[in-house]
Amino acid sequence: MNGIITLWDQSGAIIYVSKSAERLVGYTVAEMIGTKWYEWISPEDISYLKKNLDVIQSAKQVFNINIQNVHGKNIWTENQLTPIHDESGNHYYVSATKDITDKKEVEEMMIRSEKMSVAGQLAAGIAHEIRNPLTSIKGFLQLLQAGVNREGEYYKIMVDEIEKMESITSELLFISRPMTDHKELENLPGMISDVVTLLEPQAGLKNVEILWQQDLNQDINCDRSQIKQVFINLLKNAIEAMEDSGYIEVTNYLQDNQVFIDIIDEGPGIPEEVIHKLGEPFFTTKQNGTGLGLMITRQILERHGGKLEILQNEKAGTTFRVVLPKP
Repeated sequence: MNGIITLWDQSGAIIYVSKSAERLVGYTVAEMIGTKWYEWISPEDISYLKKNLDVIQSAKQVFNINIQNVHGKNIWTENQLTPIHDESGNHYYVSATKDITDKKEVEEMMIRSEKMSVAGQLAAGIAHEIRNPLTSIKGFLQLLQAGVNREGEYYKIMVDEIEKMESITSELLFISRPMTDHKELENLPGMISDVVTLLEPQAGLKNVEILWQQDLNQDINCDRSQIKQVFINLLKNAIEAMEDSGYIEVTNYLQDNQVFIDIIDEGPGIPEEVIHKLGEPFFTTKQNGTGLGLMITRQILERHGGKLEILQNEKAGTTFRVVLPKP
């Protein structure tokens, strides 16, 4: 299908739409002219796009949204939105739209596969992390049953252990949920802390310690589930790269109106000649890897206007650097 070009004014009224739109939505051009742009997209995407219109007053942006056809069916589209103005100062928006339904379905299938793979790989560490608190709780209950008179102290420890298990299982359930595609302001350190909590058990199995240093309390405009998946993929890779024991450092900072998150491991590093291949489908340096994790990571970051940089450390190991725009 050819792309669709739409022009609408500041009030949202459609002034022009190319004839190719008829094949996508099933309405005629005449029926669409004069209507508001938000009459043609799914209700859940309306507020998302309206909130982001202020962001694109001076530069074009790309949005993935659902357009509803004449039968009420949602169609995934990629829309490049560019602000323009005439000599009188009137503002307009030009939208270049293409159908990405097939691409979206393939991406979602790969993401589901990778998410299930991650959940399976984390199972051993999580089982170990849950077994220890359960053993502790069982021991305290036996002491209480035997009449040991230290209820207050034991109850507090048991509650702490239960909360630890609850935190880990909540994060595991989170990564198994379907991803959404809606951006909101989210707290970056909070998301990183959640991921560190989830992956600490896996790191512990290899005697690896995650050093999470919160240098910046920054909100970012993102889809929470997708960005957390990015950090899960990268931190999991760093853990797997470590031979036995060591440290992984996670830092975040602001530079040139961009947010940087560095994940620095002490593994053997990545040969210079293969760094540029990382992120290609099915290319991996791991014996049992698929290469899909980094590919999905790059795609998610690109959808957020960000990027992934892979750097060799001076002494040993690799730095995976996530760069995202500051809202």
